[in-house]
Amino acid sequence: MIEEKSKTKPFLFTQKDAVAIISINKPPMNTMSLEFFDKLEKLVPKLSEDRNVRAIVITAEGEDNFSVGMDLKQIAGVGRNKKRIQDILDQRLRVLNAIEKMRKPVVATLFGYCLGGGLELPLSCHFRLAAEKGAKIGLPELDLGTVPAWGGSARLTRCVGRLYALDMILRAKKISGPEAYRIGLVNEVVPNAELKDRAFELAKELSDMPMMAVSEMLSCIVEYGDQPLQQGLYQERQAVLKTMGTKDNMEGMMAFLQKRKPKFNQF
Repeated sequence: MIEEKSKTKPFLFTQKDAVAIISINKPPMNTMSLEFFDKLEKLVPKLSEDRNVRAIVITAEGEDNFSVGMDLKQIAGVGRNKKRIQDILDQRLRVLNAIEKMRKPVVATLFGYCLGGGLELPLSCHFRLAAEKGAKIGLPELDLGTVPAWGGSARLTRCVGRLYALDMILRAKKISGPEAYRIGLVNEVVPNAELKDRAFELAKELSDMPMMAVSEMLSCIVEYGDQPLQQGLYQERQAVLKTMGTKDNMEGMMAFLQKRKPKFNQF
């Protein structure tokens, strides 16, 4: 599925067609280091601006775990320097906010351990696919005497509701892929051997949709979906006005009349 890979660490980056693939590269646990976020913070704006990239997959190397989250050894090394810890946490929030607000769809894979930051990163993505077997998904920070630090409590609550968010966080629960699907945390449950291919397949499908329309809908739903109804209606109307009469709009209508599949994004 994936073409030649850069050996850049701490994640591997590839692109196939209009899909960019970011793969955490520290198996088997795939912890996310300080360097990981330094590099990701630089990459995300580039992907946002690259018209040749229309969808992104975030996954991890190996078959064991997506990620157990932050590299705690590095954080322990920071010691009691609260200013440094604050800077680190601020950076994580910046990066995850940038991913969530990216006007290109981002698909995450969840397999094996997806804990702490290993769930908070997928929570910032627009689509989440979980492995059918072996996934352990949760925000177990209370087991460490602390709380989620990368927006996990807020995003999980918005995703699954207060009832399930309280149950998962206060009990430090680790749930399976099918359970995550049942409560609305993931879009699909996929056989383990097919998970990464399915993520690419979904990203490819999304990348073939009209780019401007996808961008406008991401903005309406992600940025304005929780706003008062009138604000949401206003933003939707602006999206309609921006997309009407574009090449993709004309192509979509012509394809409908001709009973054929539209070919969007022909720049």
